[in-house]
Amino acid sequence: QGQLVESGGGSVQAGGNLTLSCRPSGPTYRLMGWFRQAPGKEREAVAAIYSFSGNTNIADPLKDRFRISRDNAKNTVYLQMNSLKPEDTGMYYCAASYGGSWDQIRAYTYWGQGTEVTVSA
Repeated sequence: QGQLVESGGGSVQAGGNLTLSCRPSGPTYRLMGWFRQAPGKEREAVAAIYSFSGNTNIADPLKDRFRISRDNAKNTVYLQMNSLKPEDTGMYYCAASYGGSWDQIRAYTYWGQGTEVTVSA
């Protein structure tokens, strides 16, 4: 319980796409989120999905390019990132929550190790 396995990071050129995956061990958590942290910057919320309702939230600046979804049969959450920009570079973290504000770090109990995304100009 509490382990989150992330995958899908990598290096792409600007304009490229990546899809990150996160599979938690243990139960289905009420809220699953993605955060990112660029070098020298604070961790910020990217997107989240409520496991039972399917409702999603995405940070306003990213709504046109990012999408979060989940496959209940696989108990896996995906972050689809399109038209990537160099400023999207950073470590992306999957997190699991029992409930709370989707964009607040303190709402999340379990965190993955992170998967690195590098976008070159």
